[in-house]
Amino acid sequence: MSGRIPVTVVSGFLGSGKTTLLCDLLGQRRDLRLAVLINELGEVSIDGALARGSALRGAGSGRGAHESQQIEIVDFPQGLIAYAEDAKFAPTMAELARRRGRVDHVLIETSGVALPTAVMARLQEPALSADFVLDAALTVVDVPLLLSGELEPADRAGAVAKAVGTLFERQLEQADVVVLNKIDGLSEEELLDAEARVRKRAPGVRFIELAHDARLDAQVALGLGLHQPGKALPGRTAGAPAVPLPGTDWQPLADHGRVDGHSHSGLSAHAHGLSTHRHFHEQDPAWLSFVLRSGATQNVARLREAIAHTATSEPLLRCKGFVTDDRGGSVLVQAVRTRVVCGSAPGAQVLPAAAPGGELVFIGYHLNRARVASILSGATGTSWR
Repeated sequence: MSGRIPVTVVSGFLGSGKTTLLCDLLGQRRDLRLAVLINELGEVSIDGALARGSALRGAGSGRGAHESQQIEIVDFPQGLIAYAEDAKFAPTMAELARRRGRVDHVLIETSGVALPTAVMARLQEPALSADFVLDAALTVVDVPLLLSGELEPADRAGAVAKAVGTLFERQLEQADVVVLNKIDGLSEEELLDAEARVRKRAPGVRFIELAHDARLDAQVALGLGLHQPGKALPGRTAGAPAVPLPGTDWQPLADHGRVDGHSHSGLSAHAHGLSTHRHFHEQDPAWLSFVLRSGATQNVARLREAIAHTATSEPLLRCKGFVTDDRGGSVLVQAVRTRVVCGSAPGAQVLPAAAPGGELVFIGYHLNRARVASILSGATGTSWR
């Protein structure tokens, strides 16, 4: 069982910033040869394009033209990676195992509406367990969204809020490491509040890490060996006594500097509830995704307002894609509910063929394609379908 390839699973709710963190990790990979499996809920691989753009930029940064060849990216569009209906996962992993001399570590980014337990369960099957071992399960959290209360369980709320709260809680419960993201500009009190909310909902989490400027140190993400008996963790000796997990009287640290910027909760046994996975997405077929395309160039300011308006009138939780602005430039669109950011499109050069004016992926709960297309077309003055 020695020499197994470590696998890191990165999960998190829609728009938490998983892909941005992953792209930064690709730049920090040192000499690791990585295989990156990216799962998206939708027929267009926006996140895969961004990751390829990061790999290409790394290759052109002076570290050698072979750089991007050390990173293999595999798209898993549509559906849910490693779930029962996914016929691509096992053959892909088997092929990586056959080329184990060229793969040092596997990174798997799940879609924002998936649980990491699907991958974790498959890794324990006889067909994969001889070649792969779970290194760690990371869950990325959009801290402003967490503090807004929109990720809290809501008994009083409607179906959308309940579905969001339940899914987010399941993702937290299965994490070894929770990454607090989008934290720049937040106060110490807000960070402690976020940490306390995470601990309350998932007291078994081993580490809470802070991602400043959407960056996570690779040393706290790759090579942790949390599921390898006897593996020494950063700052610890192999076989050192584990610190018990916090109980109900746990309090967040007042001084994060004591633990070098990270809140480490202890390293005792962490049992992932694989049974909870069966099947959270047989789960809930109301999570829907579709693509809208336009052949017209876009006024970016008007498009931004149109997407925000759509999110106030429809159960739209996430929107992402690329458009051509009215000056002919390529623009990356990233939206989480009514927060819409439009900027440069670093991954545009590796996008699959798209509509000349734009291609946007919409994700929501009981989301109606016709209504979203109508609202977007009316608000932008261009046809979306």
